[in-house]
Amino acid sequence: MEIKAQLLDLKPYQPGKPIEEVKREFGLEKITKLASNENPFGCSEKVKEAITANLDSLALYPDGYSTELRQKLATHLNVEGSQLIFGNGSDEVIQIICRALLAPGKNTVMPAPSFPQYKHNAVIEGAEVREIELIDGNHNLTGMLEAVDENTQIVWICSPNNPTGTYVNEESLFSFVSKVPKHVLIVIDEAYYEYVDASDFPETINLLKDYDNVMILRTFSKAYGLASLRIGYGIGPSALINKIEPAREPFNTTRLAQFAATAALDDQQFIKECVEKNNKGLQQFYTFCEEHQLSYYKSQGNFILIDFNQQGDTVFQYLLQRGFIVRSGNALGFPTCVRITVGTKEQNQEIISLLTEMLETKNVSI
Repeated sequence: MEIKAQLLDLKPYQPGKPIEEVKREFGLEKITKLASNENPFGCSEKVKEAITANLDSLALYPDGYSTELRQKLATHLNVEGSQLIFGNGSDEVIQIICRALLAPGKNTVMPAPSFPQYKHNAVIEGAEVREIELIDGNHNLTGMLEAVDENTQIVWICSPNNPTGTYVNEESLFSFVSKVPKHVLIVIDEAYYEYVDASDFPETINLLKDYDNVMILRTFSKAYGLASLRIGYGIGPSALINKIEPAREPFNTTRLAQFAATAALDDQQFIKECVEKNNKGLQQFYTFCEEHQLSYYKSQGNFILIDFNQQGDTVFQYLLQRGFIVRSGNALGFPTCVRITVGTKEQNQEIISLLTEMLETKNVSI
């Protein structure tokens, strides 16, 4: 069998280490995972009630059109139901977009470092990948615009950006969108949208009124706390959604995921409380960084990227041996950094205490 040549050098997505594996490896009882930007406060009680109420429907196929969720979400976003496409996480929506638009001879422009699945899926489709390096952790929009040509199919904006947590403000984004040629799809990935509190963060849905080459990605995996159920979505022009729908697998979101997401939308108070706690958690890390003169990026997400001025793998291993799973910056394009998910107040203090010990003790075993 001959496998596609472009797959041979690709590596599967590497998630954070599983809790069970770390327990076995180090003989630990308690493990705190702050690696995958999951919501440490779980999900709404309304979600749990919805799942429990629908456990007897597991033998049935899901609604392939996600009708109830589509209607609820369209109302919540003030868009038409025909402007939505659902995926097995927003990751699958990325895959659908790449499958629909990319091919050999075409190219796609993206920031780097950023979410790796843009590049991963583009490579699978045989398209040329044009990565434009961040400037001080921010999108180089000028460089990205210059990289666009007649063969460009997609430009990716990740805002807030993973792994830096930085964002593209309204003035910069709207100006950029106005300059991108109409034949290019601009995908704005807002997986951390609910956590944003910056006053100049753009309301990107407004772009859909004036541009038919814009698509926005969001998810229920982060602030809504439904990561294990894998459900995300795209918002775009109805005509575009209709054209790419054939690239979506049938029954790609489960019944329980649809019920859970629908219920989650009904509890915005839960989201508000999570965001408030997240902001306080970020302040814990900002204070720690400033006390130890460590560089970091102010984050609009539920994570922080900290530069420890040493190999990220070393810091990662130090914390791992002590029961904390984080993400080394080596795999994220920032080799001397570590990305830490903001946890509960207590979890944040525990990991900060360990990091303080690491920085202040000369002969710490790592």
